[in-house]
Amino acid sequence: MGGLPAENTSSALVLQRSQPNQGSAVTTPALDTKPKKKICCACPDTKKLRDECIVEHGQDACTKWIDAHLKCLRAEGFSV
Repeated sequence: MGGLPAENTSSALVLQRSQPNQGSAVTTPALDTKPKKKICCACPDTKKLRDECIVEHGQDACTKWIDAHLKCLRAEGFSV
């Protein structure tokens, strides 16, 4: 039983060393091609203002907030 922990420890060391290399290779393309957040989580401030305005005044009266939210989403990397 003394040999089992030694084997597990060496395996864990190998995995820890290989994971950072793989992570950096995966992260680099993701920054160039995809937004960092999901669209539902991006721009919470403008989303809240837009939604409150639409509920209270209707969509036609809130183009200012709708446009501000779309501008924010585009700045985050979404094509909307």
